[in-house]
Amino acid sequence: MIAIVDYGLGNIRAFANIYKRLGIPYLLASDVESLKQATHIILPGVGSFDYAMQKLNESGLRETLDDLVLNQKLPVLGICVGMQIMAQSSEEGSSNGLGWLDTQVVKFSQTGTKFPLPHMGWNSLELVGNSPLFENIEPQPAFYFLHSYHFKADFLYSIASANYSSEIACIVQKENIYGMQCHPEKSHHNGITLLKNFYEATNA
Repeated sequence: MIAIVDYGLGNIRAFANIYKRLGIPYLLASDVESLKQATHIILPGVGSFDYAMQKLNESGLRETLDDLVLNQKLPVLGICVGMQIMAQSSEEGSSNGLGWLDTQVVKFSQTGTKFPLPHMGWNSLELVGNSPLFENIEPQPAFYFLHSYHFKADFLYSIASANYSSEIACIVQKENIYGMQCHPEKSHHNGITLLKNFYEATNA
């Protein structure tokens, strides 16, 4: 069962619609009992780092999420700000992140008319390794982005990168913890395939 974490942020209906079309069981988890039914977790997010952490901390789901991810090792996929809050902190704000990944979120350093912020639109990815997320994904796939902050490109657990004025780590994996800066729910067939792979090719 895919639990799509509903803490007041993110386009959760888009994920629900995709999994419904794929025939994959899912639920929208806004309380602890729903979240505990998960075998896999989607952690969406939009907006600012501090606001996302505020909403998650206020949701009452933080302790259960930590247990499911860190102790029970359920596969989790953080998307956009949902990935960023897995870090220790962000240059965007002053709040502590979840700390699941030992890195910091930073702002794009090179901007201008050629590379305006936010980074919005389609970008091809360079895939690294043979992650189960990439099964049946075309080489250098195009994914949709909307962000001004990112993980550093040299992040130890980067499994895909993109280039927008500089190289960024846009898909990461550490054991059962996966994150995407890009938006699979807006990325047509590549995004749908990746979300399908997350359920079928990862095991708790």
